[in-house]
Amino acid sequence: MKKIAVFTSGGDSPGMNACLRAVVRTAVYHNIEVVGIMHGYDGMINNEFFPMGTKSVANIIHHGGTILKTARSKEFMTVEGQKKAMENLKKHGIEGVVAIGGDGTFKGALEFSKMCNIPFVGCPGTIDNDLVGTDFTIGYDTAINTVVDAVDKIRDTAESHDRLFFVEVMGRDAGLIALRAGIGVGAESIIIPETKTDIEDLIKRLENGRKNKSSKIIIVAEGDEAGGAFAIAEKVKKRLPEYDTRVTILGHIQRGGNPTAMDRVNSSRMGFAAVEALMKGEKNMMIGIVDKNIQYTPFENAVKHIQELNPDLMRMVGILSL
Repeated sequence: MKKIAVFTSGGDSPGMNACLRAVVRTAVYHNIEVVGIMHGYDGMINNEFFPMGTKSVANIIHHGGTILKTARSKEFMTVEGQKKAMENLKKHGIEGVVAIGGDGTFKGALEFSKMCNIPFVGCPGTIDNDLVGTDFTIGYDTAINTVVDAVDKIRDTAESHDRLFFVEVMGRDAGLIALRAGIGVGAESIIIPETKTDIEDLIKRLENGRKNKSSKIIIVAEGDEAGGAFAIAEKVKKRLPEYDTRVTILGHIQRGGNPTAMDRVNSSRMGFAAVEALMKGEKNMMIGIVDKNIQYTPFENAVKHIQELNPDLMRMVGILSL
């Protein structure tokens, strides 16, 4: 293998730059040319290719976001768009591609493989941690630490005013950010898409909790079927009007910021392993880390799956919030 390409796609996540750095420098070490593609699959279609070397990834390991930019491409979902992308890859002599992204990125690569025989290897870049085949995705650790830091600040004002706060975090399809961050901040309750929201149980929990507790924090994943933090807070307020209730939506702050040491190390390991996987002839594989070891997972097994939540963690939340 003499020449590979790398791109980032889908939602950005802290650690993508660290992964990109590892891909470029590992390839250069093995005397493989590297081409960066701007704006994900859109850039592949629009021929946004440029050469990369060790200097082009200097001093990026600590930055969030992605220097290659990212996008969600509707055109790539069409046969015509994929043909343009294939022609550009072949025109530049690309023999392998590293895709840094999430579920949609790998679905696109899998569909593309039916037309194009250039091998793709993926690195799981998503803060949601919702891909099977890795214990932690790129950006997840940073995201939950961002939530913990924000809720710690919210707790200060909640205690000052004896308030009940509903804090909504990202997680349209998966509640893994809410779960771990909720445990980390000592939340009274955690509401996630994987479990049915029981308003009556939440009311009972609040009524039976310590009366002298100066603050109460409820973490809500945005994808919860009950309608999100505002809808749930409104239902609780009607039943418990004595509570001074507030809602905070953290939003895209969770995607930004400098990656944690854990995300930097994991991202570097995955980028390094992705290049070596291409050199071994792997195709349509996601690189993950399971039990601290590098693991390959076929794209078809990594996508369309949500990790099962550990029931002991949910049970623990109820006990520790007493």
